Amino acid sequence: MRPYSRQILTVEETFGQNGWHCELVEGRDVLRASFDAHHTRVDLIAQAFSHLNALVIVSESPMVLDAVHLAPVLELLARANKQLTLGGFEYDLDRAYLVFRTTNLFEREKFDSDIISSMVHCAIAELDRITPYVAIVRDTPKDLLGDLDLIRLLMREDIIPPVPGDDEEEEY
Repeated sequence: MRPYSRQILTVEETFGQNGWHCELVEGRDVLRASFDAHHTRVDLIAQAFSHLNALVIVSESPMVLDAVHLAPVLELLARANKQLTLGGFEYDLDRAYLVFRTTNLFEREKFDSDIISSMVHCAIAELDRITPYVAIVRDTPKDLLGDLDLIRLLMREDIIPPVPGDDEEEEY
């Protein structure tokens, strides 16, 4: 078995510093973790590509869709992706998983722990944010799907999870 790269060990160290449980995948520069978010349970995969000094963070959650609801959900994800600056949503057809993926290229072999933490927070938050929108589409009766306005649905803010720390008022 080949040793783990310095890059993935940096990711493991960052997880430890944040108190996040994770497991390295034997023989690969991959780390796995799970998180309980506001709307869903999130499985997270971190993969380092040492020759590129790149880190990919993937968050995913099961979301079974029937054939009728698949096209509107894919359109919803495409429309949501247009609003993103970092990362992107996907739907894994083979495994029926909702996916968010983000990548960063680092300057050095030792990855910056603040950037790693931000990538993890982003991947969890974005998947948790899109889950209720996808669930609304999935749960819409087939005969009403044509009436569902996906653009307006994405504008709804009442189903967005709260941002930690936003409940405190700022003092000036």
